[in-house]
Amino acid sequence: MFRGITAVIVDLDGTMVDTLGDFEVALNRTMADLGLPGVDRAAVERTVGKGSEHLIRSLLAEQLRHPEVIGCGQACPALSVDALYERAWRQYQHHYRRINGQFADVFPGVLDGLQGLRTAGLRLACLTNKPLAFAQGLLQAKGLEGFFEQVFGGDSFERKKPDPLPLLKTCEALGTLPGQTLMVGDSQNDGIAARAAGCPVALVTYGYNHGDPIAAAPHDLLVDSLAELLD
Repeated sequence: MFRGITAVIVDLDGTMVDTLGDFEVALNRTMADLGLPGVDRAAVERTVGKGSEHLIRSLLAEQLRHPEVIGCGQACPALSVDALYERAWRQYQHHYRRINGQFADVFPGVLDGLQGLRTAGLRLACLTNKPLAFAQGLLQAKGLEGFFEQVFGGDSFERKKPDPLPLLKTCEALGTLPGQTLMVGDSQNDGIAARAAGCPVALVTYGYNHGDPIAAAPHDLLVDSLAELLD
């Protein structure tokens, strides 16, 4: 796996940090502000990973399908995803910024894995679909920011993973070739993007993959922790 590899790009949510608790708290506070039912953890896990806009729109649509909301909606046509989205986005940003990292935990093996990759002389970048400001705040809160030369978020480029553009731009920033840059992630977004960019890809088995088996996603290696990358 590491023959010829000079750099590693690492995803954040579901790969390095278990952030479902942060998402759950921020989203439930947002739904409460909108007078909508709360979201459950399973729904968040199925939806997270494709950027904040997709997350909010998908969960708004799901909450608006609740029977009690449908009844209210007949008397209030303004209860639609498009009508509620801008307010939901503002409230979500407000709540997430206040709790970023408080209900999240670094996965076992991450610190050892990152330290081992650095010791091996590999250059590291973090690439996530999470907004950049939230990604930087989370890395700092969890003591991970010092491992990475570059950090890019879902708003850093014109398109997000699974588009290959973010990976190609990250390789460019690192000054490495895609074929020499390993992508480490937890979902089909990472696998699809890596394949299209020409990067080898390792996927962790414990992350968030929209409810689908991770083994079905494009990959060259499956690992149970980042520390296993060094075995």
